[in-house]
Amino acid sequence: MMVTEPTSPQPFEVTAATPSSRASPSTGEPGVVIEPMRRRHLRGVLRIEGRTSTTPWSLGLFVAELGRGDQRVYLVAREESRVAGYAGALLVAGEAHITTIAVDPDRQGNSIGRRLLLALVRRCIDLGTGAATLEVRASNEAALALYRPFAFVPAGVRKGYYSKPVEDALVLWAHDVARPEYAARLAAIEAALPTPLRVEDLAPAPADPSEGTLP
Repeated sequence: MMVTEPTSPQPFEVTAATPSSRASPSTGEPGVVIEPMRRRHLRGVLRIEGRTSTTPWSLGLFVAELGRGDQRVYLVAREESRVAGYAGALLVAGEAHITTIAVDPDRQGNSIGRRLLLALVRRCIDLGTGAATLEVRASNEAALALYRPFAFVPAGVRKGYYSKPVEDALVLWAHDVARPEYAARLAAIEAALPTPLRVEDLAPAPADPSEGTLP
């Protein structure tokens, strides 16, 4: 995927994620919890990054992104103390540019990507987003299958955009995401999850969400 700001991070390759506050009450059983990404999560994030991306982001880049405050939304999927996936977006002029979404290869196929994307899109809508965009390798059928229920449709191609290997990127857009019809779509996606969606602590983040240290 890419970000269109001149100062944005490098392109990132996506790998293929019931009510809450949208959070469902905890049952006391281990499960996936979606929550804001913090520095304490970054060791787990970088572990997944190294296994899923041919052009991985650095620790410094993630730290810089977390410091952008309300211009960014970054979430992790956590299973007990272990990071199982993460997703992020930048917010520009009422649009959300999804910059990253990845799931631990050992945990793929467990709806973690759907959970992350659902929570990420909802959070972006809460922050004023009216449309969302992302980029994906043209051959990445798993990622395309993830995005399709969220009404992301192709709007263009960036020739030779990806490297290692070189490949075209499909530019996908989902429009009118703040409309009630789209909220109903998201509700249907949530209802189809095999277990309830758990989202925690999505209050406005501080300008520098740097509490905690790398474990």
